[in-house]
Amino acid sequence: MSEPQNPGSPGATPPSAPAGLDAVALGRLRELDPDGRHGVLQRVLTAFETSLSRMLVQLAAEREGGNAAVVAGVAHTLKSSSASVGALELARACAEVEHRLRTGEPGSLGGDIERLTLAGESALATVRAMLRP
Repeated sequence: MSEPQNPGSPGATPPSAPAGLDAVALGRLRELDPDGRHGVLQRVLTAFETSLSRMLVQLAAEREGGNAAVVAGVAHTLKSSSASVGALELARACAEVEHRLRTGEPGSLGGDIERLTLAGESALATVRAMLRP
């Protein structure tokens, strides 16, 4: 019978992630600072919260007569950062919106902004819940 592993120890199964964030992605971040001494997860989530909040304001500004290049830029910026913290729904929405806007596929810019905003607000609420339990 094996001994239970400390959740912060290498090789340990990461604790379950809150709804909306991927446990595997959070586990990868925890592996960078296994004992939590350096606060890597906290710092990454705080930086993501700040960036996402700023990008949501930028998206809101594009609701009236939006600029597709700006929205595509926001989607591009958020795509990898949201994936790295496990906000996979937001990462997927960003990838799809960015692709559509950059390739000129037909669609609704307003719908794209709404989709990114809803996914972003959901991710933001989850991250805030983790940072301020």
